[in-house]
Amino acid sequence: MQVIKHIYILLIVFATSLASGQSVEFVMKTSKQKLGINERLRVDFEMNQDGDNFNPPDFSNFTVVGGPNQSVSNSWVNGVRTYKKTYSYFLAPKQRGTFTISQASIVIQGNVYKTTPKKIQVTAAVDIPKDPNDPKYLASEGVHLVAEVAKANPYLNEAITVVYKLYISPTIGVDGINEIDSPRYNDFWSQVINTQNEKVQNGTYNGENYRFLVYKKAVLYPQKTGELEIEPLSLDLSLRVPTNRRDIFGSVLMSRVNRTISAGRKTIKVKPLPEEGKPQDFTGAVGSFEFNVSASKTELDATESLQLKIAVKGNGNLKLFKLPKVSLPSSLEVYEPEHNEDVRTSLSGMQGSISDSYTVVPQYKGKYPIPSVSFSYFDINSKSYKRLSSEEILINVMNGPASHSASSNNQSTKNGNKQAVVQSGDHFAFIKTKSDFSAIKQDYFFKTNTFWTLLLLPFLAIPLAILIRNKKADRDADVEGNKIRKANKLVKKYLSNAKKSLGQKEAFYIALEKALHNYLKAKLHIETSDMSKDRISDLLKDKNVELTVVNDFISIIERCELARYTPIDIATMQEDFDKAGATISLIDKQAR
Repeated sequence: MQVIKHIYILLIVFATSLASGQSVEFVMKTSKQKLGINERLRVDFEMNQDGDNFNPPDFSNFTVVGGPNQSVSNSWVNGVRTYKKTYSYFLAPKQRGTFTISQASIVIQGNVYKTTPKKIQVTAAVDIPKDPNDPKYLASEGVHLVAEVAKANPYLNEAITVVYKLYISPTIGVDGINEIDSPRYNDFWSQVINTQNEKVQNGTYNGENYRFLVYKKAVLYPQKTGELEIEPLSLDLSLRVPTNRRDIFGSVLMSRVNRTISAGRKTIKVKPLPEEGKPQDFTGAVGSFEFNVSASKTELDATESLQLKIAVKGNGNLKLFKLPKVSLPSSLEVYEPEHNEDVRTSLSGMQGSISDSYTVVPQYKGKYPIPSVSFSYFDINSKSYKRLSSEEILINVMNGPASHSASSNNQSTKNGNKQAVVQSGDHFAFIKTKSDFSAIKQDYFFKTNTFWTLLLLPFLAIPLAILIRNKKADRDADVEGNKIRKANKLVKKYLSNAKKSLGQKEAFYIALEKALHNYLKAKLHIETSDMSKDRISDLLKDKNVELTVVNDFISIIERCELARYTPIDIATMQEDFDKAGATISLIDKQAR
């Protein structure tokens, strides 16, 4: 009987050694390899031995809507231990196409292991099963995004508005809105109007009561004729949907669901402007306008300047056409105009004024008429072309040379009549006859203090370099010290990550747990798989750490394990973070 007992014990030890010596597996598993853009993808990273420094891949073509969720299972079957640890992510595709989820990596027993990349195909939206108890189905039926176009058959350069309204059922709550695909409004001049101050309103959708929010407003001016498409707006929503379950107080339990919705494409048929009656000087102005030409002054002297302003005011495509040019007499010198815009854009289109301001400088005395300037536009209200003309402006230059004097002076120069030069006693008085020059002092570098310092500096640096090298050699030889320093760096790194994740419960406690494990690995020389609470407690007591400090450290580890399953606010997270830092500091001081 005693022999059988010994044989049984040997078999258990042999099975355990086989289990501990099994090959390491680290794999990536996906819930599906082909999904619609309105579906979700689950990605699991599984390992059969515990590891550290898990680095997930870059989910650049997906939005992480859940995770990482961590789960651990330990089981013994016929004396064989089975261990599995899983990191789970839930992803929403950003666009259609075939994408590759790259490698994840982890460190197990000092070796780096990586997963195999996987290709995922994202197709167009698929039909969602109509299960009245399915939260996803309820979300699809209770949330709608609608694009309301004010005018589907406008003229070229006529303003139209697009208002995007998000309708939400009164029983559904919204936790977050993320715009994943914004329309680019090709072939339109566009202006998006700020909707940050919009409030939720009550309304109806398909005859049922809904709440709605004006999410986005845009004013568009078509730049081409024919059928033009307005691209859809797509949103990713985090929702709370009621279930058919209730809590102990009778309140309906809510389920969290992510849903992607789209407003759909809209087609606009743009009419060309009529050719009949189109003026030759028409430059594309469409709307309702007033036209004015004014001068800052009408009486001035030669070489003085005046401002000639051509302005258009009203409602229409003010930024999309050119103002008419002014034609002036050659005796008036004209500079390039300064263009000014005072335009506001609302749901009724562009409103305000634009102007060109010319600087005009007369050269000679006389009276100069500025001829009438005309401006043509297409009037939306009457659907016809209109022409506005200014009155003639007369500029009176009162003082200055007569225009015929210039030609007389030029003729006298050609005939050789020259004006005599008047001699003066101080004609060359501006030339200095004496100088205040001073001699240039030359400085030599050779044999100066700087010369000798730079010459001797390399020789002085040799002992310093030898000292630094010896210090580095001693530091490299200190294996235990290097392990401690490396662990301290990792602790600081993960504590830093935990501090950055304050407010995000899952990420915070995962980072905090990693920091504590890395610290223990270097301080107590144990692996992660051996980190039971009793083992940690015994080792810390053996190093003369006070019992209260040991209990605080164990309580922090227990909080990290339980925090993922209990509601915790940011104040509690801050307390745990401060407590972890203080406890580690105390262990460093007390451990012998």
